[in-house]
Amino acid sequence: MSDRITVEELAELMKKSAGVTVTPEELQKQYDAGFDALGVDSLGLLGIVGELENRYGMPMPPDAERCKTPRQFLDQANGALMTAGA
Repeated sequence: MSDRITVEELAELMKKSAGVTVTPEELQKQYDAGFDALGVDSLGLLGIVGELENRYGMPMPPDAERCKTPRQFLDQANGALMTAGA
């Protein structure tokens, strides 16, 4: 486990927690597309946040489950991880 959540890890979490299969390459191409365009709804995103909180043993930012795009989500989540590791 790294100190940053990668596109590959997010793609894996999307499949595990939201039931949406997307390759890391597809996710990278749609980095600024809405999660809804990728098939992830608010409950799916909440599942992703919960899985990350369990995995890293720390809470994600309160707005993480309201992020609209993968880029926005990774920026917030990785910002929280960097702050916690500092």
